[in-house]
Amino acid sequence: MAAAAAMAATISAQVTEDFKSLSSNQFGHEYPMANSQGYVRNKVYAPNAQKVEFGINGINFAMTKDAEGYWFGQSTQPFDEGNHYYGILIDGVEVPDPNSTFIFGSGAERTQVELPAHDEYKYALRDVEHGQIREIYYQSSVTGKQRRMFVYTPPQYEAQPKKKFPVLYLQHGYTENETGWSRQGRCGLIMDNLLSEGKALPFIIVMDNGEISYNSQQGGPQNVFGVAFTTFPKILMEDIIPYVESHFRVLADSKHRALAGLSMGGMQTRNIALANPEKFSQIGIFSGGVISENDLKENPDFKKYNKLTFVTSGSRESSYAESVENLKKEGLNAYYYESPNTAHEWQTWRRSLWEFAQLLFK
Repeated sequence: MAAAAAMAATISAQVTEDFKSLSSNQFGHEYPMANSQGYVRNKVYAPNAQKVEFGINGINFAMTKDAEGYWFGQSTQPFDEGNHYYGILIDGVEVPDPNSTFIFGSGAERTQVELPAHDEYKYALRDVEHGQIREIYYQSSVTGKQRRMFVYTPPQYEAQPKKKFPVLYLQHGYTENETGWSRQGRCGLIMDNLLSEGKALPFIIVMDNGEISYNSQQGGPQNVFGVAFTTFPKILMEDIIPYVESHFRVLADSKHRALAGLSMGGMQTRNIALANPEKFSQIGIFSGGVISENDLKENPDFKKYNKLTFVTSGSRESSYAESVENLKKEGLNAYYYESPNTAHEWQTWRRSLWEFAQLLFK
């Protein structure tokens, strides 16, 4: 106990007292809070609980109870800037924090903390023209069930009603779903901000569920990779692309069709692009591996059709810099981006999309 007290005193002495409420909090709620170093504080009302903790990215922190029934706690380590999944553990049961906004991530509806970032202007809500994110249900010919996609249309889509646009098919990661890129990924705001600065061309983004064969609201997720790497490619080619090209004003050729994804979605991008090189001229693999030299030998048409291969990772992940240099030597228009001071997390992928979008369809 003495050692624990000494450690707590040391941590407290190192913490800067500039804590502020987070943008991810429910309206009007003071907690959770974070300081400029990335430490997080939380306060929860649970008068009948025997033990309460709060957890960020799977790391749990103790909380202490006051006389009024409020539990207070502070992380013993700082966290990187950006979005992190978190929850409350009440007597050993993990529950979402009613003080924070909800998202779907890591296989469940949960809450989030959004730590301030030096480059949050990229995905912040700014006074610019905004596009739309549409929620669409459709019948799958592959599964025979209803599915859901989200489609971002840039502001130019409404302003120029006769114009046709390129399309990026953008996939989430393992145990995520079709809401990830628009909610915690902030893809719509990223595109709005890029377009307002003239840094990207306007294009449509399509986000579907790459892990399950039916809508997550109708039965829950199937935690199997088989669906992700066997059924989903068929859904993409036979359902999603035909639906988009028949319901939206898009340029329906490979020159104006791109595919990208994060983590598992990056692996799907690699496999689908290699198997269908004539369908996608530009691909992005975010924290999901890389196209290898052996892939090029076994799939010679990929090099023929590909106009852009964009590979990324966080600086706290494995680097693909050398592999991308080898792709350049093979004649590919290949780029590598490494997100500074981030790991396998949304801040890496937000930055990846910001960089990738500036290269697309040019």
